[in-house]
Amino acid sequence: MKVLILAGGYGTRISEESQYKPKPMVEIGGAPILWHIMKYYSSFGFNEFVILGGYKQYVLKEYFQNYFLHHSDVTFDMKNNKVLVHKQYAEPWKVTVLDTGLNTMTGGRIKRAKKYVGNEPFLLTYGDGVSDVDLNALIDFHKKSGKILTISAVSVAQSKGVLDVNSKGEVASFREKSDVDGAVINGGFMVCEPEVFDYIEGDKTAFEKAPMEALVADGQMNAYLHKGFWHCMDTKRDKDELEEIWNSGNAPWKVWND
Repeated sequence: MKVLILAGGYGTRISEESQYKPKPMVEIGGAPILWHIMKYYSSFGFNEFVILGGYKQYVLKEYFQNYFLHHSDVTFDMKNNKVLVHKQYAEPWKVTVLDTGLNTMTGGRIKRAKKYVGNEPFLLTYGDGVSDVDLNALIDFHKKSGKILTISAVSVAQSKGVLDVNSKGEVASFREKSDVDGAVINGGFMVCEPEVFDYIEGDKTAFEKAPMEALVADGQMNAYLHKGFWHCMDTKRDKDELEEIWNSGNAPWKVWND
């Protein structure tokens, strides 16, 4: 399966960093949080990525173009006009970076990737959150459900869309959060059937609103309840917390070998 990663928003709540780069390029432990997400998916064998860029999308393209410069020791032989990369290991990744438009909403960004996905199921997540969700169990749960969309539901302090999930994992309702809400929210790490594109009208469509509401109404949205680690990076405080977790040497999402 291809992995689509939403990476085009302005990231206004972490403007200290995002004024210079897209939020998924904000670094945790010296590497963009986008890299952490990709390394996690890759550890499960998913190595084909479609990055849905928008705001400062050229930074994403330049990062992957110069990946070895960011992650290797390099000798610059000025006299002979040569560059020697000392670390020859390459990620087993195929990365497509899309310019999905500066002001395109999340649904519109996803729909613009349709031609790169084809008529196949795909994985989808946000470029600002890490987790230790079991991707194999998630995909198996999705396949057994027969639904068009399965999201990973997590329980945290309220700031995202709110889910009402029954004992079978079926989503009974989806709405934006309110001040009185408590807990189960959309944590990303989604599995989508290609029919999901039919629920997205165009660039002005927020995936978390009309498409998800319609999927729920049609009984086509499921939730995989994840009780492990999940953390998004909305603010500078979130970044600092993730940095502290990473520096502890016990980051739950760090499941790959160095």
